Amino acid sequence: MKQIRSRSTVSTLILSGILLGGGMSGVATAAQRDYPPVTYERLTAAQDDPGWLTYYRSYGGQSHSPLKQINTDTVKQLAEVWHYKFPAELQQGFEATPIVNGNYMFVTTPKDRVYAFDVKTGKALWNFDPKLDAVSFKTACCDVINRGVALYGKSAYVAMLDGQVVALDAKTGKIQWRKRMFEPGMGNAFSSAPLALKDALVVGSAGGEFGGRGFIAALSPADGKQLWKRWTVPAPTEKGGDTWPDGMYKHAGAPAWLTGTFDVKTNTLFWGVGNPGPWLADARPGKNLYSDSLLALDPRNGDLKWHYQYTTNDTWDYDGVNTAVVANVKYEGKDYEAVIHADRNGYFIAIERNTGKLIYAKPFVKATSVTGYDADGAPIQDASKYPKTGTTIQTCPSFLGGKNWWSMSYDPQTRLAFVPALHACMSLSGKTVSYMQGLPYLGEGFEIQPEPGSQGFGELQAINVDTGEKVWSHWSKLPWNGGVASTAGGLAFSGSLDGHLYAFDQKTGKVLWESPQLASGVIAQPSVFEVDGKEYVAILAGYGGANPIWGGPMAKAAENVPRGGTLYVFALPQN
Repeated sequence: MKQIRSRSTVSTLILSGILLGGGMSGVATAAQRDYPPVTYERLTAAQDDPGWLTYYRSYGGQSHSPLKQINTDTVKQLAEVWHYKFPAELQQGFEATPIVNGNYMFVTTPKDRVYAFDVKTGKALWNFDPKLDAVSFKTACCDVINRGVALYGKSAYVAMLDGQVVALDAKTGKIQWRKRMFEPGMGNAFSSAPLALKDALVVGSAGGEFGGRGFIAALSPADGKQLWKRWTVPAPTEKGGDTWPDGMYKHAGAPAWLTGTFDVKTNTLFWGVGNPGPWLADARPGKNLYSDSLLALDPRNGDLKWHYQYTTNDTWDYDGVNTAVVANVKYEGKDYEAVIHADRNGYFIAIERNTGKLIYAKPFVKATSVTGYDADGAPIQDASKYPKTGTTIQTCPSFLGGKNWWSMSYDPQTRLAFVPALHACMSLSGKTVSYMQGLPYLGEGFEIQPEPGSQGFGELQAINVDTGEKVWSHWSKLPWNGGVASTAGGLAFSGSLDGHLYAFDQKTGKVLWESPQLASGVIAQPSVFEVDGKEYVAILAGYGGANPIWGGPMAKAAENVPRGGTLYVFALPQN
C-alpha cells in the first residue's frame, strides 16, 4: 500500500469566519444562485438531470451518469478543483454520497452533521450540527456514520442516529421540522439517506445487532407526519408471523438500514431487509420472515406486493439490504424486467421485478453456507454450517459478506454491473444468548480469515447482467470498501483504502487514471454531475466503518490508513 500523507491545510476557497448558533453555522449569501426545487417530476427524470439528486442518482439504483465530457480519452487530464477538510474531531468513517442540485452540494459526516457547498468554488455555505448526546451512539452497530441527505422541494432531509428525521432549508440550513421515530440507545438507529418519493419521505431503521425490530416508514416532507409504517418482522397474527418462535418478533432485528430503490413504471418501492436477531439461528428455528429479504412495497401505504428471501434462518449475518438495482436482463434468450443484487451471502442474483421470481443466482465469491438455489428460487443451505452453543463452524463468506453496503453501479448500455467484492471467510462459535434492551444480541463469537486462494481481500468486478458471469476484475490486497459510479463516457469510478480514487475502463478494467494521494482511504461512493456545462466528480475520503471494528486481519492490513475526512472535487482543466 502506498504511504498516505496527512493533509492539514484547507482549501483557500473555504468560507472562513463561520458564525455559530442554533446548531447551524453559516448563512446563504446574496451571491448564491436561486435554489431549483427538487420536484417528483425531476426525481423521476433524475437519470438525465445534470445534478446528482438522490442517493443512487436515479430511483432505479443504477449509480450511473449519462455524462461524457470526462471519458476514456480525457480522463487522464482530470485534476482536483477544490477540497474541504472536516473538523479534526470527526475521525470516524465518511460514507455519504455527495448530493448535487444546481450549484449546491450536500454531504453528511459522522455524527450526523450536514454541510452545504458551492460546487464550483468549494465555498462552505452552511453546516448543521445536531450535537447528539452520547446515548445516540450506544446502538450504532458499525461506526457513527451517516450516508447522506434526501432532497425534495427546497428542503434537505437527514435521518439521524438518535431516531430523529430533520428537515432543513436547503439554502440556509435552518431547521424546518423534527420528527422523532424512536428513543435513542434502545436498539434502533438511522444511518442511511432517506428516499424522497411523491409527497413522501421513506426511511428504514438500523439495529439488527441489538434486537431492534426493523421497520420502513414514510413521512410527509411538509411536516414530518407519519404516513405509514411497515414492520419487517410480522406479528404472530400477520402473514409470515408463524415463521418465528412465539414472542420473538418484538426483538427480532431484521433492520432496513440501507436506502431502497423505486420502479416508476410499476409504482413499486424495493427495500432490503437485514439479519434476524439473535445471530444464533438455533435460538429461532423457522424461515424468519422477512429477514434477509427484498420487499416490494406499494409506496402509497407500505403494503407488501411480494418478497424474495435471499437467505433463510440466517446464522451468518448475511443481511439482504444490498441495493436492488432496476435493470433489463436477457437470460438464456429470454427478456426480463428485473432487479439485480449482489448479496452478502456471495451470490449475484437477478429477480423478476413484477413477480419476485428468481431468474438466476451465480456466486461471485467463495460461498459455502449457501450452496445454490432450487428451481423455486429458495436458497439451498448447508446444515453443517449452523453452529450450536459450544460448537464452531468454518464458512465463506464472512459476516461482512461477499459484498457489503457499498453501492454497485449498472450501465444499461453495456449491460455491465460493477461490484465491489470482499474475499474473506470466518469461524463462528455458538454461545448462550438472552435479550436485554440496548445491548448486543448475537449469541455467536467470530473470527475473520482470508478466503483461501484469493489474491487479496478486495476485488472490483465487472459482471455481465445477462449471464451473471464475471467479465474482468481488479484485485486489491486491502478490502475494497468504496462504492462505484459509472458513466456514459465508458468509465467506472471507485475509491480504495489505499487513498486513491480510480477511473477504470468499463470494457477492460484497465486503470486509466488515479487521483493524487488523498488524505485517507475511501469507503464512500463518488457522484458525477454537471454544473454550467462542466462535468465534475466528487468523493469523500475518510476511513472508518465496520472494517476497523470487526475486520480482524483485514483491519490489521489497513491499520496504517490515516483517519479524518476530506471532500474532494475533480474536473477537467479549463480550455
